[in-house]
Amino acid sequence: MVQAKDSTSTIQGKHKKDFSALLATFGFTNGFICVKDTNTAYQDIISTCKALFIKKAKDYGVSWRIFRMSSVTDQIYIKAERLRTLEETQQNLVGDSVEGEYMGIINYSLIALMLLEWQNQPSLNETQVLDTLEASYDKHVSKAFQLMQQKNHDYGEAWRKIRMSSITDLILAKLLRLKQIEDNKGKLVASEGEDANYMDILNYAVFALIRLGERGVLGGG
Repeated sequence: MVQAKDSTSTIQGKHKKDFSALLATFGFTNGFICVKDTNTAYQDIISTCKALFIKKAKDYGVSWRIFRMSSVTDQIYIKAERLRTLEETQQNLVGDSVEGEYMGIINYSLIALMLLEWQNQPSLNETQVLDTLEASYDKHVSKAFQLMQQKNHDYGEAWRKIRMSSITDLILAKLLRLKQIEDNKGKLVASEGEDANYMDILNYAVFALIRLGERGVLGGG
């Protein structure tokens, strides 16, 4: 058991329940958290992100289908750049929480993976997309989870030993690679494709949330 700072009071408005659920994934109770194994923590975080994603789909439909891939990449870039700015300035004037940005990165990465999948199915209408949305989300999470397990096996969970700022920079580096791939119209010589980069970004964001949860600073802004 690790003592944690209960800072859920800093979370504002409509997302408070989502962040409370995120705290619960780490067994946050009476100021303490229970450290979980990576696989369990990963699945719990994804479950919270998925619940938020489905809620938003009910409110807004799949309006994000209008995005070009470059726009999705830029949305993730904005969130990652804000994280870097917060790390450097240690000031949060807007008040939106750090974990909210990581959750957004996870869900936008999954949006990107779904859009890549549907590029070859342009005739899908909104009803068809909504009917398969949850299954598609789960399918891409499963692929990212498998990739995470493979890399953890080879690298020995090295992400637990690096600075949080390095996780942010790794996400930004992947985004810069994606922007270059997009500018090159998807042509690659010897690099990973777009899907592999989005899965890495997703996994880095999950790692960041695991680290924040185990340190007991979720909700700290």
